[in-house]
Amino acid sequence: MDYSPLQETKIHGTVAFPYSVYRARIPEWIRSFPLHWHDDFELIYCVEGQIQVTLWRQAHTLCAQDLIVVLPHAVHSIEQHGSEGGEYFNIMFNPALFRGAEEDPCYEKYVLPFLRGERTMDCFYPAGSSFNQSVTSSVRALYTHRKESYSTHELLVKSSLFLLLHHMNQHSTAATSDDRSQQLSYSRLKNALYHVQKFYDHDICIQEAAAQCGFSESHFMKLFREFTGMSFNAYLVNYRLELAAKQLSETDFKVIDIAENCGFHNHSYFTRAFQKKYQKTPLMYRRAAQGKSLT
Repeated sequence: MDYSPLQETKIHGTVAFPYSVYRARIPEWIRSFPLHWHDDFELIYCVEGQIQVTLWRQAHTLCAQDLIVVLPHAVHSIEQHGSEGGEYFNIMFNPALFRGAEEDPCYEKYVLPFLRGERTMDCFYPAGSSFNQSVTSSVRALYTHRKESYSTHELLVKSSLFLLLHHMNQHSTAATSDDRSQQLSYSRLKNALYHVQKFYDHDICIQEAAAQCGFSESHFMKLFREFTGMSFNAYLVNYRLELAAKQLSETDFKVIDIAENCGFHNHSYFTRAFQKKYQKTPLMYRRAAQGKSLT
């Protein structure tokens, strides 16, 4: 059973109007959204409680009215912050929305530099920061009218997104050679994540994972920890546990079979690791998850 794709290729909205807004609550609706990346710009805006967003290895705690800007191809994840829950909106918009006629000078000047990695910007903007205050009215308009966006509010959406792009450029800087070199190394590390997604039920050693990226073992281990915030072995175990949790909540497979399916060949170790991550045994987790789905 495959887990969520690392590179998200879903079209948000429609082909003609690739834009959408999603509302989510953690942990009531989803427990987490694991590491992934996509070709879209994304704005994550917290409206209540707290959530944790990890972007390019850096973890950020978002409280009400804090926001994060995710540039295309940036690796990120969303999860619960400690025991707190939170509500947030994802505003997804494809760069194509900004493209006008062929050889559009505005698209060339203001959008392509982000896509090529020539310009960058800080990602986390707490409530009260300059960028946050500049875009708050646009963000609120976008999520307030999210249900009508394809029918009667297309002009509001596009005008809000262009204003957002303006402020993004105002707060951006030219990427340095070090920035671009680091992003290139991180992009190569994505091969190791793909390898885990494909072979999570096999024994995967550091040497094998490093070879997927063309790095020495020592360089790979250093970069991987910078990239994900954890060691490769910890990432592999965590990936398997999240997949096991998904299977526990969505299938009636036996716990011992789920453990095997997810690469845990020692059942007692699986139970200990699962309980450490979720504070519940696998059976308790299944009862709680399936009980919620029935109410």
